[in-house]
Amino acid sequence: MEKKKRFCVLLLCICLLSGCRESARHTAGQSPRGLLIWIELDQKRLIVYENGQSIAVFPIASGAADTPSPVGVFKITHRFSTQFSGFGTRFLGLNVPWGQYGIHGTNQPASIGRNASHGCIRLSVRDAERLYAMIPNGTPVVMDGGAYGALSGGKRTLKEGDRGADVFLLQRRLIQHRFLSGHADGVFGPNTRQAVIAARKAFSLPAGDQANAALWQALGIISFE
Repeated sequence: MEKKKRFCVLLLCICLLSGCRESARHTAGQSPRGLLIWIELDQKRLIVYENGQSIAVFPIASGAADTPSPVGVFKITHRFSTQFSGFGTRFLGLNVPWGQYGIHGTNQPASIGRNASHGCIRLSVRDAERLYAMIPNGTPVVMDGGAYGALSGGKRTLKEGDRGADVFLLQRRLIQHRFLSGHADGVFGPNTRQAVIAARKAFSLPAGDQANAALWQALGIISFE
């Protein structure tokens, strides 16, 4: 299993450097010192890789059901240290297009191992301080949603104002079908709403401005994307 993960890590690093995945465009340049953070949301653990080798593993808390953690490929872009607070003492910020998320300590250590946050990744104060010292800005971060990826929370009905990895996936498919122009940002705004209206009409679905199960199916979006 570890060999398989190493292979996946190396393959992902190649993808990050070559720009072969759309979501990887949110990363910039080469991973500092060959470092990579892989977060397994379903397993509640954060793994630090250096040149394809695991060098540290930390237990985490991830987003609650109604405030899920983002799924995709991001990077560390900013940081701060602080006196003990809800963020513990250290915070590493991520460049998630649809919101403000980070990896940080917590003043609720009992939440580690559960779906408990507003979407951020929580570590114990000690682990967050250790990770903070290890990881420079620019380090790629993979948020692995498990077998169902961006749809790990199910195919929810999306409407204007929604944000998340599933919105990002919907937008990518709408762009592929030429219902939406521009780029995916994970925010269901007015342009996405108009694209949904157009897609529903094109697929002879009942008129509406929400992306429901029928539209997911018409767009060919399956749970394993």
